[in-house]
Amino acid sequence: MIDHILTLLIAIPLLGAAAVAVWPAKKPENFRIIALVALALEVIISVFLYISFDNQNPGHQLSEVTDWITLPIGALGVVSIDYALAVDGISFPLVLLAVIVLFVGVISSWNVIQKSRAYFALYLLLTGSVIGCFLAQDFFLFYLFFEFMLLPMYFLIGLWGGPRREYAALKFFIYTFFGSLLILIVMIALYLSVIDPLETAKVVGILGIEDPIHPDLIAQVQQWLIDGKIAPEQLVHTFRFAYLADPNNYIPGSLLSTASEYLIGNIPLRLLAFWFLFIGFAVKLPVVPVHTWLPDAHVEAPTPISVVLAGILLKIGGYGFIRIVDGFFPFEAQYSAIPLAVLGMISIIYGGFNALGQSDLKKMIAYSSVSHMGFVLLGIAAFTAEGINGAIYQMVSHGVLSAMLFILTGVVYDRTHDRRIDHYRGLIAVMPQYTIITGIAFFASLGLPGFSGFVGELFTLMGAFQSEALPVWIPALSTLGIVLAAAYFLWTYQRMFFGAFWYKNGSLHVLSDLTKRETAMLLPLVVLTILLGLLPGILFDMTGPTVEAWLDGLR
Repeated sequence: MIDHILTLLIAIPLLGAAAVAVWPAKKPENFRIIALVALALEVIISVFLYISFDNQNPGHQLSEVTDWITLPIGALGVVSIDYALAVDGISFPLVLLAVIVLFVGVISSWNVIQKSRAYFALYLLLTGSVIGCFLAQDFFLFYLFFEFMLLPMYFLIGLWGGPRREYAALKFFIYTFFGSLLILIVMIALYLSVIDPLETAKVVGILGIEDPIHPDLIAQVQQWLIDGKIAPEQLVHTFRFAYLADPNNYIPGSLLSTASEYLIGNIPLRLLAFWFLFIGFAVKLPVVPVHTWLPDAHVEAPTPISVVLAGILLKIGGYGFIRIVDGFFPFEAQYSAIPLAVLGMISIIYGGFNALGQSDLKKMIAYSSVSHMGFVLLGIAAFTAEGINGAIYQMVSHGVLSAMLFILTGVVYDRTHDRRIDHYRGLIAVMPQYTIITGIAFFASLGLPGFSGFVGELFTLMGAFQSEALPVWIPALSTLGIVLAAAYFLWTYQRMFFGAFWYKNGSLHVLSDLTKRETAMLLPLVVLTILLGLLPGILFDMTGPTVEAWLDGLR
């Protein structure tokens, strides 16, 4: 195995961005070639990682840990920030998804000519930040990547978007930045409340730099912490996920200790911190009612950026729920299971009804994303193995399908600059290949058996029905989202593709079938959604052991 291979996944796009920034402007086409090569290398590395990934290992793999920042701050102890990366069955499927969608996004960006240097540099910066979020095992490092995503996406929408691009970019930035501030507040409170037992043992003097780590050492330090035997200035505070998830590492009497008695307006501080984190990631998912930025961003964003936004960035919200919100506050999450599931249900139904009422194809797909990501929240709120596995599966499935749907929307928009559903009829006569692939994308998205969308929705609903924490009426009502998806996808398909050909603003000569480049983007996604639909074990074998271990750790 190559040393620091996970660092390489982050570094390649960042180095590519630097190369684009300094490349001579005499041949602008080289900017896109650099981006394509960088993402091709990412794909090659990801295939290598997939082959070597141990599905039976529920823990972290390929871990890279380096002391990054260590700073004594007197009576407040020692600040310890680690450069820590790893993958497991929860994060690795999303890394693979990110690499695939970002690679497709580069191909979709091939016709970007205006300010191409800035575009591809920003795209590569976004790539490194997204992959860094899924690999980070330190909250501080995760937050850096999470925040850094905002700038490239803001400019990619604001500079290359549609007529209202400035409004959409600003709305996206404000919503996401507000959520980030809530996450930052909780991150600081967690840092003040948690210690790194191994680094604290070194400061105390019971562990030398070269000494082997005894199995009972961590337990000894944790007991000393409870007994008050460690001076405050000797405590090494940490942002590491593994230590933040262990209640035994919380300082007694600290802000967010499990026995904390701090209240704000009669609300326990830990419960308030849980909801702060939830809102921060709910904006990214997005969850109703903090979803309104998404339709505007999708409508105004250029096609490749819509592909990345729906295919990957929304998944960081779902990943944050599992890894951070539930991982650090499991009791509060289970206590709040019903309101979380209700929010998921509302997102499913509300997004479905809104999609049904849209005349803009891109906005319809945007609202369908709100509905489909509601299933993710429902599965997470179930706190069952079926629900969590289904939520991860749904994220991967939606990432593939939403990328297909936005590319397909871009195909007709590139030819006509028109996304109105009711402006097209009988496209099957002039675009047969486009019609077939659009049909596959629509039927997969509405949950037809044999496609990936069916598996993700099935398992999230199974997990919700089996959950002891949720009343049966929540998943029962959520099934309405499947009916609504069938309605808006089939109605759109019927109006646009069947009947005699008609296009409101032109003749059939305006429209042509898929080009080789468009086919090259879409066919791998078609194969992937069919493969995941027929062989779900490809993903479940990867996620299952980690999810079981994760759930055991929360009990």
